This record gives sequence, C-alpha cells and structure tokens, in this order.
Amino acid sequence: MQFVEGNTVGIDLGTTFSTLARVNDEGEPIPIPNEDDDIETASLVLLTESGRVEVGPSRTRAAMEKPENVIERIKRHMGTQEYKRTFDGKEVTPEFVSALILKKLKQDCEKRIGMIGNAVITVPYYFNDARRKATQDAGQIAGLNVIDIINEPTAATLTYAWHRGELGVTKVKNFKPRRVLIYDLGGGTFDSTLVEYTPSHFKVLATDGDVMLGGVDWNDRILEFVCEEFKEKYNLDPRDSEQTIQILRNDCDIAKIELSQHTETVIHLRHEGKSAATRITRKKFDELTVDLLQRTIDTTDFVMEQAQVKYSELDAIVLIGGSTLMPQVSARIKEHTGMKPYTNADLDPYTAVAKGAAIHAAILESQNRVNDSTLSNRVKKLLESVREEDVNSHALGIVAIEPRTKEMINHIMIPRNTTLPFEVSETFRTNKENQEKITIQVLEGDAPDPSACLLLGKCRITDLPSNLPKGSLVQVNYSFDKNGRIAVKAKETNSGKEAATNIDRRGTLTDEQLETFTKLAAEYSVE
Repeated sequence: MQFVEGNTVGIDLGTTFSTLARVNDEGEPIPIPNEDDDIETASLVLLTESGRVEVGPSRTRAAMEKPENVIERIKRHMGTQEYKRTFDGKEVTPEFVSALILKKLKQDCEKRIGMIGNAVITVPYYFNDARRKATQDAGQIAGLNVIDIINEPTAATLTYAWHRGELGVTKVKNFKPRRVLIYDLGGGTFDSTLVEYTPSHFKVLATDGDVMLGGVDWNDRILEFVCEEFKEKYNLDPRDSEQTIQILRNDCDIAKIELSQHTETVIHLRHEGKSAATRITRKKFDELTVDLLQRTIDTTDFVMEQAQVKYSELDAIVLIGGSTLMPQVSARIKEHTGMKPYTNADLDPYTAVAKGAAIHAAILESQNRVNDSTLSNRVKKLLESVREEDVNSHALGIVAIEPRTKEMINHIMIPRNTTLPFEVSETFRTNKENQEKITIQVLEGDAPDPSACLLLGKCRITDLPSNLPKGSLVQVNYSFDKNGRIAVKAKETNSGKEAATNIDRRGTLTDEQLETFTKLAAEYSVE
C-alpha cells in the first residue's frame, strides 16, 4: 500500500449527497464542510458550458436547467457500459462524472486543511467487482491516491464503535463481543450488514443489499402518484415533459422530508397551463411505499439467516443513511424485530459513513505510513492495533458441466459471506476423450446460470498429452484476498500441466481511457 504526500481522508460518495471527513489530532472523525459551509455536497452535476461544470447546486437551481444538462443518480450507473452521455463533443462515463464530484469535494476541502493526497472511498457492500473498480477509477481521475475501497456498513460500524468509546486499545477488560446490525438506507442504495466487534477486531458476519433501492425510489412513488392524479383531472400527463418532471422531482424530495416531520403536505404542479394541488398524508405515503420498505426487511431477514443469528441476540440495530429518518422505517423495524433502533444525537445518519471512512483511512495510515504520517502519535497508538475482517458480498465460481443434465452451470467455489482471505481447492474431471485444452472460466455471482453472472477472467491449460482419457482429474485452486484480488490455478494431474491467473479488479475503462479522462478532469473548471 503506497501513500503519497498530503492529508488522508475518507469520502462517502453517495447517490444523492457526498461527504468528506478526516480524523483530527484528537482522534475524532470530523466532516469537512464545502465552500458553502455545508457538510454534504449534492451528487448533482450541471454541464453548463465548455470546460466548466457545476457540482452540488441546489435542486431548485438544477430544476431551472435544461434536463439534458443535469446529471444525477450517477452512482447507480457505476461499472456499467450502457450509460451514454455527451458533453463538449466528448462521450463521458459514470467514472468521469463521479470524478467531477470527487474533485469538487477535494478542492473545497483543500481550502480548509491543505493538500489532500490519499483517500478511502466508500461503496455499498453489494457493489460487485466492476462497480468497485469504477469507483477506484473515479478517484484516480479526480487526482486522488485511492488507498482502499471500504464498504459503507463497515465504515458505519467503525463510527458507531468510536461514538461508544469502544474503538482501539482501551482499558475495558473481558469485553464481550458486540453484534450490531447496520441498516443502511441511503439515497439510492440499500445494505444490511451484521458485524461482530471488540475494541480491536471488527468482523463482518453476513451482508446483502440492493444497489437499485434507496430514498429516490420513495420520491418516485410520490411523483407517480401526483402525475396520475393530474392526468385523471386534466387528461394530460406531466411525465411527457422532462422540464416539468425535473421541477417535480425537487418538489417530491421536499415533500418526503416534510412528511417525516408532519402528517401531511401539499404538492403544487403546473403543466401546459393547468395547475393542481395534490394533498398527500403520511398514511398515504406509507401505503404507496410499503413494498419498498418490505424489500429492506426481506433483505435484512436473509442476512440474519445467513449468519444464523436471531434478532434477540443483537446488541443494537443502527440506522444509517438519510432515508432512515422517514418514520415508517424505524417503526417497521421495531415492529418486525422487537428492538428499538439505536439512536444517538452524535451518530448522524448523514455523516456516519464518511466518518467511518476517515477512521478506516487513519487505521491504514497508522499501520502503513510510518515516517510521514499526518496523524498524531496518540491517534496512531490508538488505531494501530485495530484489525478488520470482511466477507465477500458475491459468490465466486467457475463454469462447470452438471453430470446429470450435461448443462453448463455456475459451480460456486467461494460462497457469498465467506470471511476473507479465503482459499479452496476442488477436483474436477475432463468431459471428453482426447481433450487438448482446459479452460477455467472465473465467475462472480450467485445465479446457477453462468450467463447471468459476471465473467471475471479465464485460465487455460493447453498442449495436453494425446489420448487423454475422459474423466481425467483437474485440480482447481481458488483464492480470494481481502484486497479483492483473485488467484486461480488449474492442474491436470496425469501430465502435471498447469496454468494460473491473477485477477485484479477490472472496470469498464481501458488504461488509455483512464489516462484521457484524468487529463480531461484536470482541465475542467469545477464550481
């Protein structure tokens, strides 16, 4: 792990808002405000003119722009190749757009604390390998040395433990390991993660999530309801106008927040010279979104089943993410689990993930940056003994032939929620006479059908001996380290022929594209 000159920070790169934090000399994780003195920066990008973009404007300001100039919810597109957007005559990617957000956070923070060199960036636990690499690439494009990608629930657990005075070397004797469920409902993603920890050891027991479920989906339910009411009244559909919908999205977001504080609200909509005022009660809002909330409960139940832990065995359920402030969330969790979620004025659901990323960054710095660390000696001593253990959020397997059906299947080698690092070895058989080569296809995913999984790479054994009988043994060794690197080795036991491959995180950008976007981001003025 290489550190460069400058401060080390943690960044919560969110779907709707992003936050940067660092650990100060007292060992306290502190969010750093942007130039407008706001802790959060909207993950909203306005493509205003050649060579210039605006990051983090108010939603009212964004609603006044042409829809084609507004980019939002970009996190949901990370690691995908389907997203297409053109600006300044250039096709931009989710990595580049996210890099503009990171650049804004970086330059605003540097005005307050000086040069930033190193960063830990958070991702939902359920991000697959391509999405994680895309996040790492975005950091590089923004001019950051990304020393690690950390899962958001793990970061939140570090913040929780810090707030309780249970992080690092303490004087607590006979500390009983605590089991904490992190329920993380953000603007665009959801994770549920069970963590067991002591002051010096953090271990993820199980996790699951949904990268397409978050507060914006609650907003969209309000939007659809308002549009249907308008359509029924005037036989006009506001959804036909991108400009109208852009303004309405802002109003629906405000309405959702108001319904967290009041029992009803009114949304005013004007479209094609017609206007309507739609009244929405909290009860109606809960009815419109009951299935979304149930999806989070189903996911959480699955996590508990995977870990073989009962709700009664938990020490706490911690709510993270601004969307957990909706009253329906805590009420449903209490009803379902019998536990009242943990609440503490100091544990801000908006900043807990960024603070945890800063703590994780400080832990890495205390353990790896010996001579030029920006941490005080007291903080280094506190954190240098903390160890963290994660699990893989997606299964890893290979393509194999099912003996009975002769169909291609995804044979799981490392199941999801396996503690990392992990290594496994299994023996397979060749499936035809005189086989000349063997190809091991490395998959990420839980689906039985290989075509529904992500192909990470291939490992080939060639020049096998002639007249090799069907059913010859092939030993496959599969390892996965905590940094996300996969190593696969295959050996045909008769001849001793073998092959091996190492698979690092792969994204959708080539090295050439990465270099091009890095230069382009440096040229752009971000305001």
